[in-house]
Amino acid sequence: MSMNILVTGVAGGMGFAACELLVASGYTVFGLDCQQPGEDFSFRFLAADITDSAHLEAAFACIKEEAGSLKAILHFAGVYDLNSLIEIPEPEFIRMFDINLFGVYRVNRLFLPLLEPNGRIIITSSELAPLDPLPFTGLYGVAKTALERYAYSLRMELQLLGYRVSVIRPGAVETGLLQVSKNRLDSFCGNTKLYSCNAARFRSIVDRVESHSIPPQAIGNLVLRILQAKRPRYVYTINCNILLRLMHLLPHSWQTGIIRQILR
Repeated sequence: MSMNILVTGVAGGMGFAACELLVASGYTVFGLDCQQPGEDFSFRFLAADITDSAHLEAAFACIKEEAGSLKAILHFAGVYDLNSLIEIPEPEFIRMFDINLFGVYRVNRLFLPLLEPNGRIIITSSELAPLDPLPFTGLYGVAKTALERYAYSLRMELQLLGYRVSVIRPGAVETGLLQVSKNRLDSFCGNTKLYSCNAARFRSIVDRVESHSIPPQAIGNLVLRILQAKRPRYVYTINCNILLRLMHLLPHSWQTGIIRQILR
């Protein structure tokens, strides 16, 4: 069995931290991203946009020649957006699914022939995926929920071929996505025409949720645990927000009523 790992979304954050930790642990890592990491790195970097099949095919040919096979495929590539479902432009709506869902599908479909027996596929989801959507984060939540339905279906199918699929549901992590979240929130608050009164209050809620974050190295350590587990679980949660989970347990009428009172 080889020690070769394919990782997507390696330019920063969780993907970069996972790659560095994997290399330090003796793995050979092939990292895909549409942009090169902005700091020194120790893994084999391949420029590839996961929305572009031609890019992925070129990366496949390179990895097949250099590695021959893979022990695992790790998915960290993803984008975040915050907007209202009525006001968001169609290209931005489609892009959320093209990267967060279809990109995972493209990589798995193409690289599965390189996966060794008992190989692992680890997909990064979100703590929001199993929860009822909140206003203005709905698009991201819907995309991640769809990703998890895909992941579970993939797990059911690939177990028949001897492969294992796991999902990581992280809460707030100290990565570039936190800054993206703040930037998108500022943009939404400044541009929305329908929810101007609600947006400022929503900003304070998001700030409180994202203030309790963990370093990306914690995700890398979790990846190592999953890779080394004989029978990895389907879902691994880390740093999930208790208030969001409690909100999810309430009846839908209570949830909508609470949100209406907070954001009105």
